[in-house]
Amino acid sequence: MKLIQNLSRTPEGAVGLCILVILALIAILAPLLSPGDPLHIAGRALLPPFSDPNFPLGTDRLGRDVMAGIIHGTRTSLLVGIAAALAAITIGLCVGLTAGFAGGLIDEALMRVVDAFQIVPSFLLALAFVSVVGASVPIVVLAIALGAWPNPARLTRAQVLSIKERDYVASARVIGMHPVEIALKEILPNALPPVLALSAIIVAAAILTEAALSFLGLGDPNTVTWGSMIAEGRNILRSSPFLSVFPGIALVITVVGVYLFSEGLTKALAGRRIEA
Repeated sequence: MKLIQNLSRTPEGAVGLCILVILALIAILAPLLSPGDPLHIAGRALLPPFSDPNFPLGTDRLGRDVMAGIIHGTRTSLLVGIAAALAAITIGLCVGLTAGFAGGLIDEALMRVVDAFQIVPSFLLALAFVSVVGASVPIVVLAIALGAWPNPARLTRAQVLSIKERDYVASARVIGMHPVEIALKEILPNALPPVLALSAIIVAAAILTEAALSFLGLGDPNTVTWGSMIAEGRNILRSSPFLSVFPGIALVITVVGVYLFSEGLTKALAGRRIEA
């Protein structure tokens, strides 16, 4: 609760939180805000925006409702971003905690694996993975997570190396706590805050990566996404720019909201550590 109060006191955190709450409500209420299949042909093709009250943002080349696509695309973007971040953070925490706490050969071996994954740019790794395995939402999430976990792993390891030398960890060893118990109860909770702040950046990067994959035709063809909508409109950008502009604006607002939230969260966590 204190963290939320500190977050809301920062301008970046307050604005970012408001944007994300609105987007989350749109994603949750998408079936009510826009009932039916957003990929269904609903009207005449290429209706301009604000020309028909039934289609406030117009229709695409097949007669699909642009607003319905944006609303349902919100759900897809947030789902992919959050799921990919959770997977990346989970893998990174496990690897970083094990490497930092165990040390020695285990640390060296795990860090070489991290180095190997960081050699290849995360987007190229996701692109290659989806191209080989196939395009679906779970595969896209896994592909993004595979490229995103090394940074949380390195950050977690650095935090663990610092924390495990502190007095309360030494006291836990003296009283006979099991090493696994020390790692999970004494070290992990104190290593989490910086990693949580990083998770917001991973969400934003995952949303952009998913949009880029969809733009290249490597997204789930059965799911509407902002990237696929932007790609759909690029061939008629001069005559109907709204087909790409509206989903592009939605994408920018979402990424800006996540980055503002990340800035506010970082400041809130720093304030909490100072107060502590």
